[in-house]
Amino acid sequence: MSAATPDAIAEVIAAYLAEHPTALLVEDGRVLFDFAVARYSSSVERERCLLQVWSEERNVVRRVLSAERKGDVLRLSVQRFGQARPSRMELCPAGERRAATALRAQRAIYQSHLERAAALAFPGFMLERLTTTADLEHSFGGVCARGLLRRGQQRVAIVGLGADELQSSIDNSVATAILWLDYCREQFGAKRRGKVGEGHVTTLALFVPEGRAHSACLRMGQLNRQAAEWRLFVLDEHTGHAEELDLPGELNLDTRLVHNFDQQQTLVRFAASIARLRQLCPAAQAVAVAPAEVSFRYHGLEFARSTLEPDAHFRLTERIVFGAPPAEYELNPQTEPALLRLIAALEQKRGGRDRRHPLYRLQPERWLQSLLERDLSLLDARLDPTIFYPQVPAFAASDRAVLDLLGITHDGRLAVIELKAAEDIYLPMQGLDYWARVRHHLRRGELQQHGYFPGSELSSQDPILILAAPALHVHTSAATMLRYVSTEVDWRLVGLDERWRDGIRVVFSKEREKN
Repeated sequence: MSAATPDAIAEVIAAYLAEHPTALLVEDGRVLFDFAVARYSSSVERERCLLQVWSEERNVVRRVLSAERKGDVLRLSVQRFGQARPSRMELCPAGERRAATALRAQRAIYQSHLERAAALAFPGFMLERLTTTADLEHSFGGVCARGLLRRGQQRVAIVGLGADELQSSIDNSVATAILWLDYCREQFGAKRRGKVGEGHVTTLALFVPEGRAHSACLRMGQLNRQAAEWRLFVLDEHTGHAEELDLPGELNLDTRLVHNFDQQQTLVRFAASIARLRQLCPAAQAVAVAPAEVSFRYHGLEFARSTLEPDAHFRLTERIVFGAPPAEYELNPQTEPALLRLIAALEQKRGGRDRRHPLYRLQPERWLQSLLERDLSLLDARLDPTIFYPQVPAFAASDRAVLDLLGITHDGRLAVIELKAAEDIYLPMQGLDYWARVRHHLRRGELQQHGYFPGSELSSQDPILILAAPALHVHTSAATMLRYVSTEVDWRLVGLDERWRDGIRVVFSKEREKN
């Protein structure tokens, strides 16, 4: 697909980013923007297509001369202001930011680093195997190197990934480590040989880059230490030195909760914006997401938001912006027709259930969450449907976690709820991450100090962890991972009817076996 006229170029860009809302924008081989956090607007002015992209770090404007799509990549011929020669930009999915050949070369180099580090960490052990080859049948991608060390009848499973990998891959490496340990036990342990103890894989060693181990340490610290010996190393690829980290049951987290605010008061403050948007879209849901910000959603998809900002006379006024993420346009008389077209598209494509359209597929978890918020007890009868908090943010060190829902049972016990609308192998470990953070704040009495659950008496029991997804989209590895979670974690895995958009119905639920 290619486009050369300004209007056609703008349409192609909008369609691509609606399909890939977390794409990367690459210019001259350098990633300029990640649309997971960046925003854009495209407009046709004086028969030119102008693309503006901005984030907290930078703002760029380019004239787009042509657009051509090749598979999952959109190639743009652009012109900078003041320069006659065109240059190239590319929009690509986050996983496509580096060529496959370059990735293979980098991972091959890392394997040699990992092999040397493992030999130093486990003296006397011989490397039996080491691979980065994808094995989709057993849920292994090519990101993590996977190996096995042997000394006599004793084996150690190892997993590692290099500093060139994304932070999300490093955080999620604990899931890969659990599955690799389980696979090695099946292949080389007592089950295959039929003799108890012969060739048993007792230990899992995970190697992650130096300075980026926080989430891996947090998650690995919540695993069952009777099921295996879990060891975590940080590897400096420049020196080859690997240092082992302690795995306490509860980390001394450098973390803070965002203080809760009066949501009803915020909605009253934005009464004018809410009235204006609901006049244009009666089905819009107004959600207070900050003391000075309201989000407007249609079946969970944010299509507009209003913020308080100072005008030229330093008076606070309500400013409305709109657009299907990551697009963003300011609402004014000139742009209102575009908002009306967006609302009509939402009603037709998302409300009308056009399953192939990007507006239907965007942010399915938010859609699922918006339905559950009507009655959380549909998910678990223990939950109090009258008090809960959506999208609760907590900061730990330099990262940020946002759990889907934080609820409470009728007897005052906290419930950490993590939702997925599509198959996601990392669901158990991500939920475990949030569970550990909430427990940290609960034990310090910080939840009510920050305004959560006022008037409720919180139980001192650790939170319940509830993981929910459509039944046919619960990854087959979820049960395996949950078997290795600490017995202190009271978890429940809930499978929902695939037609959840028409109403929430639990198809199955599994819980941790009580001793």
